[in-house]
Amino acid sequence: MKSLIHLVIFLLLPFLSFSQEATYRNPVIPGDLPDPTVIRAGDTYYAAGTSSEWAHPYRLYESKDLVNWTYLGAMFQEMPAWTMGSYWAPELYYRNGTYYAYYTARRRSDRKSFIGVATARDIRQGFTDHGLLIEWTNEAIDAFVIELDGKLYISWKAYGLDKGKSIEILGSELTDDGLKLKGEAFRMLQADAEGWEAGGVEGQCLVQHGDYIYMFYAGNSCCGPACNYQTGVARARDIHGPWEKYAGNPILYSGGQWRCPGHGTIVTTPAGRYFYLYHAYNAATSVYAGRQGMLDEVVWDAATGWPSFRYGAIPSIQAATPYAGTVQQPVTDFTDEFDAAKPGVEWMWDIAQNKPDCQIQNGKLTLTGNDSPAGAILGLRPRRSSYTLQATVEKGASPAGICIYGTKDQAAGLSRTGDRIELWQVARGVRSILATAELQESAGVILYLETRFGQYCQFGYLQKDGQPKQVGTLLHVGSLPQWDRPPMIGIQAGSGKGVFDTVKILYR
Repeated sequence: MKSLIHLVIFLLLPFLSFSQEATYRNPVIPGDLPDPTVIRAGDTYYAAGTSSEWAHPYRLYESKDLVNWTYLGAMFQEMPAWTMGSYWAPELYYRNGTYYAYYTARRRSDRKSFIGVATARDIRQGFTDHGLLIEWTNEAIDAFVIELDGKLYISWKAYGLDKGKSIEILGSELTDDGLKLKGEAFRMLQADAEGWEAGGVEGQCLVQHGDYIYMFYAGNSCCGPACNYQTGVARARDIHGPWEKYAGNPILYSGGQWRCPGHGTIVTTPAGRYFYLYHAYNAATSVYAGRQGMLDEVVWDAATGWPSFRYGAIPSIQAATPYAGTVQQPVTDFTDEFDAAKPGVEWMWDIAQNKPDCQIQNGKLTLTGNDSPAGAILGLRPRRSSYTLQATVEKGASPAGICIYGTKDQAAGLSRTGDRIELWQVARGVRSILATAELQESAGVILYLETRFGQYCQFGYLQKDGQPKQVGTLLHVGSLPQWDRPPMIGIQAGSGKGVFDTVKILYR
């Protein structure tokens, strides 16, 4: 009988239709986007993340489906006056037609990291800064805001730099306008001295579900090759506590293709599904592509009330889309032909250097250099770790070209001066020439940088017939990633001026 049933099913298979969920693959925001925050305002989602030492501060994205994201530009077009760098962990919040950004930055006067607040009525037009909000002993970072029973509350990480004190998550009520603290601060969560969060707790977000307030939080070390970040959850019936940590923590940890997942934000869809936007390192590319924007669905146990991730405790590779029928768009190549009045929103630079002086005229960009070992840098954030950077460099009397850049003291590049090409490296602030080549070309020459998995780079130029000509040997750039950020790539000019035509990033 069973054999007959199996035969009937086999014969009917071509005529049966099956429904299949649309899926996406992680990351949903490829490239470096640490500490992501996400909100929904109407039918639109907005996300932002740490920009660290790259300007402009805090990269801002927009989406209709949580899977396909468009880069809008930075939250700030000018650095807030009280700040000097370390632009970490912005937290977006939306209330009564106003967008809030609670952000971490290093104070100019004493180099301590604290929390500021800014607002916008139109998020696409940038934020107006309202200055310092939370100054707490030696460090206050990683803000998160929630409304409970008509009152606003803010939480933050404290005591990370205080000797003899355990790291804690603290909270306080906010004034109704969201711009000032109200009342006394209170303890919410403290890091355990042993176990998976022994290195500290941070990156918390709060969400109400059922009778509880749930806190998703990260534990241990976030960054670098030796990171051991993981995600846990705690809950309380009242924001003042007591908070109960889940016995099954951590609920998200390294495994498969992704490492060190954490520091994210929960957002709900109109259909009532919960999604966690967080960061993780790709295991293959490690720190060279940075902490990328990941998305995973949170589900709730009907019996216990505790949450878990739909596809298990390691970051998903492929998952069902938040919205039926969503088609994930591929990563597109980057091109800037300098046909606008100023460089596009993707361009950035090192805050430790002066803002690059560049002018666009007749479809070409002129970058004014400086005397630092790496020169003036106008950079880009790669969306993948395997790519080719190309830039057409005009003939000039001073060096100009392309580079991969960690800091002003750690960089490598290929520059053109007249008919001469030089492959150079800056290590600990000292510039050295690694290889040279001679050109027989008076017009612009396309210089290129080719890399796979980020850490090995081959420089060269395209000959008249379009064929690549390598300069020097494969270069390992292991010194360029910083503990909290990967290198950027871009164009550079030495002591004079460099003139550039089209710049491209071609992804593989």
